[in-house]
Formats: sequence, C-alpha cells, structure tokens
Amino acid sequence: MKLTAFITSLAIVGSDAFAPSTQGSRHSSVALNAENNNGVSTRLDFLHQSVATVAASLAFLPGQANAAKYGGFGSGSPEVIDPKDAIVDSDILKSSSVQKGIAAVQGYKQSVTDLKATLAKDPQANIGPKLRKDFDFSALRTDLNVINEALDEDTQRGTDRLIRGILQDITELETAQKQKDGVPRSTTRLAIVTGKLDKLEKAFGDYLAFAK
Repeated sequence: MKLTAFITSLAIVGSDAFAPSTQGSRHSSVALNAENNNGVSTRLDFLHQSVATVAASLAFLPGQANAAKYGGFGSGSPEVIDPKDAIVDSDILKSSSVQKGIAAVQGYKQSVTDLKATLAKDPQANIGPKLRKDFDFSALRTDLNVINEALDEDTQRGTDRLIRGILQDITELETAQKQKDGVPRSTTRLAIVTGKLDKLEKAFGDYLAFAK
C-alpha cells in the first residue's frame, strides 16, 4: 500500500509540475502552443516510465522476496530445504553404515528426551555426566555425517548447517547446565536448560526427517 501511494503521489506531482500554465500572454502563437504541449507530453511520458521503473525495481528488492523457509532452521537459512524436497539415494540409505548412523542419531534424540524427564522429576539433578557420556563429539559428528552420504550435494549444504547447529546446541547445553557446588539451580536457569534441551530434541528430529 505504501508503494502504491508513493507512485500515485509521484505521478500527481509530476503531472502538476509539467502541466501547462493557465497564466501568461494570450497572444502566444498556435505553433508555440503545439510545441509546448508536445514537450509536456514527452516529459509526462518520461515521468510515467520512470515511475514504472522504480516500482519494478522496488518489487525485486531482497527484502520483498518470499524465500522458502523450513522450520526454525529456515529462517535466515535458505540453504536448508524442506525434507520432502530432498534428493535421497535409496540404495545408500539402506546400507548398513547409514542405517547404523540413523539408529545412533535416534539414540541421541532419546537421550535428550531422557534428560528432560530427569529434570522434570528433579530440577536439581546433575545431568552433566550423562550429557558428556551420551554425546561424545567425535562419535556424534561421525554418525551425523554418515547419513549425509545418502543425500545429494544441494541437500547436504542444508544438512551440514543442521549438523553445525546440533554441535553448537550441545556446547551451549553443557555450559548452561553447570552448577556450582552448594548452589541450587534457579527456576530461571532451569528454564534455560530445559529450553536448550527442547531445541536440541527438535534439531535431531529435523535432521532425521531427511533420512526417511
């Protein structure tokens, strides 16, 4: 609506600027009037073309584009495509190595669910040992990357981003869950830890969606 109003006002201003004056000498020749009218017409045509050009240019500004988004990862992450649009090599997907990786990632997701249940029962539970035991970075990265082998290059550009996000989420969770000896976990800190667990659980689910 703002763009339409801008174009309309610009056209009106242009028309007023180039409109022939009703004041002045009444003794102008017919030829001079014709010349002036032709000039006004030419300038108005130019103005209208300019307005059309501005409108077309604004329509294609990056901020106006409606890029496809996927879930929470899609926002600001155009590389991550919708899993239903992913190109998957079914033969590689069925291989024992990829199936093992899928089972491992499902296990990671279940571990997150278990950690959430533990905190629900005891908000002061120390989840650090289980977190470090269940999420060894070397094994986790290998299991996530092996699933990538079944995906085409365009899809991998997005899943690589998801993998980096998962690793970052675990790092942040490790920091957030730490407690000083003798200092209870506050409700605010509990909410932060629980929120990061929710985010990590969703991240694993989003990644597994590409392996179906």
